[in-house]
Amino acid sequence: MTKSAIAGLGLALLVGTATVATADMKGGEKDVSVTGEVIDTFCYGTMGAKGTGHKQCGVDCAKKGIPVGLLEQGSEKVHILLPNKDKTALPDDVVSKMGETVTVTGHPYTKGGVAFLTVESVK
Repeated sequence: MTKSAIAGLGLALLVGTATVATADMKGGEKDVSVTGEVIDTFCYGTMGAKGTGHKQCGVDCAKKGIPVGLLEQGSEKVHILLPNKDKTALPDDVVSKMGETVTVTGHPYTKGGVAFLTVESVK
């Protein structure tokens, strides 16, 4: 192969890889609404704990820094809930609804196969 063909192939691979990486980080372009149960990810992930009987433990875990998730109705997909601004906590009205079914509206993101959802509103 000539040097220009190798350079062209390398450039094509670089652009293709950058496009895939950017697509994985993209999201948040359009608000979505997801309905599901607010869960603490540790107890749900390790023991399957959820529901109103697990509410206080979930609230305590969230206050200690365990990530809060939204277990989507129907698909059972877990969305890690994020505040709508960096260096802020989740709104108290999300944590107080632990174990309850709510609808969260926010910006979706996917990174490394993990689904994230910013909390713009919760009902």
